[in-house]
Amino acid sequence: MQVTRELFDQVMVPNYAPAKVIPVRGEGSRVWDQQGQEYIDFAGGIAVNCLGHCHPALVKALQEQSEKIWHLANVMTNEPALRLAKKLTDATFADQVYYANSGAEANEAALKLARRWALDNYGEHKSQIISFHKGFHGRTFFTVTVGGQAAYSDGFGPKPGDIVHAEYNNLDSLRELISDNTCAVMMEPLQGEGGIIPPTQEFAQGVRELCDQHNALLIFDEVQTGVGRTGHLYAYMGLGVTPDILSTAKALGGGFPIGAMLTTKAIGDHLKIGTHGSTYGGNPLACAVAEAALDTVNQPEVLEGVKTRHQRYVDGLNAINEKYSVFSEVRGQGLLIGAALNEQYKGRARDFLQASLAENLMVLVAGADVVRFAPSLVIPEQDIDEGLQRFERAVAKVAG
Repeated sequence: MQVTRELFDQVMVPNYAPAKVIPVRGEGSRVWDQQGQEYIDFAGGIAVNCLGHCHPALVKALQEQSEKIWHLANVMTNEPALRLAKKLTDATFADQVYYANSGAEANEAALKLARRWALDNYGEHKSQIISFHKGFHGRTFFTVTVGGQAAYSDGFGPKPGDIVHAEYNNLDSLRELISDNTCAVMMEPLQGEGGIIPPTQEFAQGVRELCDQHNALLIFDEVQTGVGRTGHLYAYMGLGVTPDILSTAKALGGGFPIGAMLTTKAIGDHLKIGTHGSTYGGNPLACAVAEAALDTVNQPEVLEGVKTRHQRYVDGLNAINEKYSVFSEVRGQGLLIGAALNEQYKGRARDFLQASLAENLMVLVAGADVVRFAPSLVIPEQDIDEGLQRFERAVAKVAG
């Protein structure tokens, strides 16, 4: 069968609008399409491919596990799942792990756990969930309602109730909403889809303190920031603020679908037998690959390398901006970077994405006003430099 982009329009539901390019092979931070054209990958599958494409450690783990056991129902456990859980709890604040398939599912579990914990400890009145405008927590109906972008949750009928939104980086806004009826506050320790917006230290610390004052749980959505993306294994470690529940996915599997919710024993024990579930959660293939990804990323030289690569990107993007004056600022942490467009170019982030693709470079957007970069955490410096040269050519075309 000849596979073309036109086939997508025939057989796929039209909720995506993929590029004409169909990649067929990847190695490191390079990708090749059906015609053999080579691209540099600054997108990382939206912060998923933390070790690039076909990293030897991940390939080896997948191949070895594929010859052992692929899937078990959750009436049994398996070795890769337990090894990974032990490594996650050893490396973080958490005592317990719940596995899912994606970030949305990990967040769904986190929110359900928070509600159940509050019900068990305080009663039915304590059900309010507070999150933040421009936040993004997945596309299940619960998580997309908790996410602070109504455009994603409108048009599907009545929404889950008792969910309100505060302003990110605005403690007074949260203070006005939080009460003893609040069971949880959910936030990203660096907003991703909302425009790569870092929190201030004062804000993050203040959210923690308000949760403590009102006996509410603090949930950190680290789906995009986790597993080395910010230069720390998890972003909370760089903030000095510890959540009660943390969700992780994307980079956790290095490209293989997996999600997880991490929490303490005191909280996790409320997710008793039968209260939640996931058919594929804890899948041996996924957990074997994720274990290899975690082992590889959680090394001082890799995490330190993320910080040096961050500076290389920022310096390069600022140099481009000095010539073309298209960005108001370059922001972010580690290798989650946003180039925010200035007033003249607002709303045109996708133009920069398309122009980059024409220059054989893969980038992302975060909303209509921000060009987003989320490359491999181990991308070679020469690929950064060459990719930035391609991006400069794209910028020159858009700036005209």
